Amino acid sequence: MGDSSDNALSIWLEQAPLADLIAAAGSLRDEGHGRSISYSRKVFIPLTHLCRDVCHYCAFAERPHAGRPAYLSPNEVLAVARAGAAAGCTEALFTLGDKPELRYRAAREALDALGYETTIDYLQAMCALVLRETGLLPHANPGIMSRSEIAGLRTVSASQGIMLESLSARLCEPGGVHYGSPDKQPEARLETLRLAGELRVPFTTGILIGIGETRAERLEALFAIRDLHRGFGHVQEVIVQNFRAKAATKLAGAAEPDLDDLLWSIAAARLILGPAMNIQAPPNLSPGVYPQLIAAGINDWGGISPVTPDHVNPEAPWPAIAELAERTAAAGKLLAHRLPIYPSYARDLAGWSAPEVATQVRRLSDAQGLARGDDWAPGTKATPRMPPVHARSVDPAIVRIIARAQGGARLDAPEIVQLFAARDADCQRVVAAADELRQATSGDIVRYVVNRNINYTNICAYRCQFCAFSKGKTHEALRGAPYDLALDEIVRRAIEAWERGATEVCLQGGIHPSYTGETYLGICRAIKAAVPDMHIHAFSPLEVTQGAATLGMPVRSFLAELKAAGLSTLPGTAAEILDDEVRAVICADKVTTAEWLDVVRTAHGLGLRTTSTIMYGHIEHPLSWARHLLALRDLQIETGGFTEFVPLPFVHMEAPMYLKGAARRGPTFREAVLMHAVARLALHPHITNIQTSWVKMGPQGAAACLKAGANDLGGTLMNESISRAAGTEHGQEFPPEAMEDLIRSLGRTPEQRTTLYGPVPAERRATSLNAAALAPVVLTPPRKLIAAE
Repeated sequence: MGDSSDNALSIWLEQAPLADLIAAAGSLRDEGHGRSISYSRKVFIPLTHLCRDVCHYCAFAERPHAGRPAYLSPNEVLAVARAGAAAGCTEALFTLGDKPELRYRAAREALDALGYETTIDYLQAMCALVLRETGLLPHANPGIMSRSEIAGLRTVSASQGIMLESLSARLCEPGGVHYGSPDKQPEARLETLRLAGELRVPFTTGILIGIGETRAERLEALFAIRDLHRGFGHVQEVIVQNFRAKAATKLAGAAEPDLDDLLWSIAAARLILGPAMNIQAPPNLSPGVYPQLIAAGINDWGGISPVTPDHVNPEAPWPAIAELAERTAAAGKLLAHRLPIYPSYARDLAGWSAPEVATQVRRLSDAQGLARGDDWAPGTKATPRMPPVHARSVDPAIVRIIARAQGGARLDAPEIVQLFAARDADCQRVVAAADELRQATSGDIVRYVVNRNINYTNICAYRCQFCAFSKGKTHEALRGAPYDLALDEIVRRAIEAWERGATEVCLQGGIHPSYTGETYLGICRAIKAAVPDMHIHAFSPLEVTQGAATLGMPVRSFLAELKAAGLSTLPGTAAEILDDEVRAVICADKVTTAEWLDVVRTAHGLGLRTTSTIMYGHIEHPLSWARHLLALRDLQIETGGFTEFVPLPFVHMEAPMYLKGAARRGPTFREAVLMHAVARLALHPHITNIQTSWVKMGPQGAAACLKAGANDLGGTLMNESISRAAGTEHGQEFPPEAMEDLIRSLGRTPEQRTTLYGPVPAERRATSLNAAALAPVVLTPPRKLIAAE
């Protein structure tokens, strides 16, 4: 045992009334995990039932049988894994006997035929196969392992595990349940746990209660787990598993631990291991008592399979996941689908996962490190759906935060993060509150602008990791050839836009190494000369910074010249995420957060209003979103210059950092809807217009956002190049007639607007309706060589 405080805790745990322990454990669980109870959707792959151990309670281990293969074949493994992937599973749980080749000739011969020296060698190959062919994340439970075996499995598995079960040496003596089982020696299992910590493997362990150990011995095991975790931080979950007697085992007639004993053990685990630890009790081993297990301190149900049985406890069927969600909700908690690697480890993949595994974790995870839960991604035509609601109540903390936001208070970052984490009924309430605030702020009108995007060059000297639009010497493999529009083509498009009813042209492009501030000034002058009444909405803070630098003048002076040349407003792009920790990864050579804010502040000071944006769903997390929203809110209070806020979900398909395995698949649909809703709440009452991007969200997704706090559908665009280059499947134009049909289908009133949210002349609206088809665009080839990169 540990120090005097551990001794005191042990005495209290053994002597205090069970109700007191449960109350304390439940409070500690809520401190660490709130309302969330997680589970992993898995398939169970029993690679082999052969085992050199003879545990007296085990029905999983078998002896070799003539005519029965000793191991599942690769094709059999893949068949199970593919069935799991088709059923929405994210985990492939490999369970197997411990080193059967050391006991059985049949195992050695089978391994020889398969081409492997050891069972763990074969396991590693099968993990790699499943990861590569199905995308499921392997979790491996092969028993005692050496350092090299753990390290090998780490390259192909998201997590590993070994049940400590007990530290009782008595159980390994004659008459004990582990007698004759060399791999159940406590010191050997502790050493596997320790090696996993040294190798930084997210690890599962736990205790098995009711096999002859005392309560004091259970506590000893829990303290040992705690101490190893304190040293390495690698124990991601601790299972408290109750012994179940099984036919055809030596303990077939043994008494099982009663419910109070199980609840005591769960509470003891929580009180020893603390609020942050993930503590699990398998629900199929304790049907009918879910509320009691939750009350005692668990925050995880473990792996649940919609496809395969529990091969270790075949007599105990898994609960249906929908039933589990309902019963969890009835106990006041919210069921959350996780990956086999828990969120805190998924948020630090560089430290805890091998590169190939990390890539797949990112692709399967949401911004919190939990499982995505749907197939939707920005830019795809997959049908967007919000997750079902099971809970009967809303978290009082969410209610309090919403009330503060609706009252105009400045939320702090943790409060905003809590809103972004909302799920189930909590998410539903956040969305509804945002829509109520939208109704109070802007009524039933949904506005849009008839405009044209003109992306004048896709040649760029910058190397933003999210961008599939820019071309340079290292970008030729991405969509489209490099181009650099001639000035007369830019003007032609502006004239055509005016003839089709546009009130705005939006101009942005790559940072061409040959462009100077005079290039941008010349574009403005040419458009104004050709179409004097056209509103020029152009040049991000990055383009402004670059243009000023090439002319050797301060940003303020250059902005003043742009305004004199005809610039009316600036797009608030190049913001991406206003969090320099994230910018250092995704756009290290771009302007910093402070520089972006300074350009926008300066523009506002000159009377040049701007939009504001966020680009989310790649490597950042909700804390980054909170910092971004607060930076915008604070600047708006200072200047009042933002016209609107535009969430831009990351379109992943052709993005370099996604193709390199370094980014998520964009936000989930829940996250995308919440971005609009939380923005409405967090920016209130200072930024009153929340716009949704139909190009990225799609019409159905945009409609959902219009019911979640958004009041603006953005621009008709006419041409859209940047999202198309990234892989979006949505069109390049959303004509006014279609926009208005969508808006009316929601019971709302459409209204054309100017860039500055003013009324549109009747002539402009009439011209925009039933406009002529666009003439083919001309993509002028590069006129100058790209500077050496």
